[in-house]
Amino acid sequence: MRPATGIAGMEPMMHARAATAAGGTHMEGMEATTACRRVRHAASEPGRTAGTRAGSRRRERVRPLRTALAMAGALLLAGCSLLTGSQRDPVTIYAPQVQVQTDPAWPQVDWQLAVSKPSASRLIDSPRIGVRPVPGELQVYRGAVWAQPPTDLLEGAVLRALEDSGKIAAVGRVATGLRADYRLAMDVRRFEADYAGGGPAATIEVAAKLLHNTDQRVVASRTFRQALPAAATDIASVAAAFEQALGAITPEIAGWTLAQGQADTRRHPPP
Repeated sequence: MRPATGIAGMEPMMHARAATAAGGTHMEGMEATTACRRVRHAASEPGRTAGTRAGSRRRERVRPLRTALAMAGALLLAGCSLLTGSQRDPVTIYAPQVQVQTDPAWPQVDWQLAVSKPSASRLIDSPRIGVRPVPGELQVYRGAVWAQPPTDLLEGAVLRALEDSGKIAAVGRVATGLRADYRLAMDVRRFEADYAGGGPAATIEVAAKLLHNTDQRVVASRTFRQALPAAATDIASVAAAFEQALGAITPEIAGWTLAQGQADTRRHPPP
């Protein structure tokens, strides 16, 4: 079943109603703070003008009123503290551990590869764990984050897969200054739990391009996609499904990169 909007464990991200609710909470907090200030002022100086003009008998009458006002002010201030005070919910950090088995069919190459930092939209390139309960609506899980943004998770997984394979002469990030023959560019299009099938499925979609580093020629391009259903709807099960999906899409990208680069080297041998 698809969850209703605003279900427990999810927070709306790009939703008009969420913006309205947030605005209302802010205004209520401002009004509560203003009321608290007025109460502090009234509680600190009640009946000052009347006490100045009246005699001793009137002062006697003002004292009970002053006491009552002070007590009411103290109670209202306590209520203000409850309104303006807040406690943060505990946050669980999930760090997927991807283990990739090298495919013996991957070619052995003698060229070098630089991996660019993957790109993504601002909503995806965030530690918040995205969930799409219904088409066209993106939310995030409450109290749970990734140890790294999805772009960093993907970059690290692909680098480790290529390095540990022993199939390539050298591979590294662009920032390392490696004199690479080819460059791998990736764009993370989706990294979210999708309820399109009735339950959460860890969905990862990556558009990859392999470029020749000398003339910036596009050697090959392909879109990779993995969608693995979670065992349950809780966030721990969803995070485990993401670990499996990332472990499935990583060797696809690594093997494709080696094969396409080797094929291009044969078509265009270096001088």
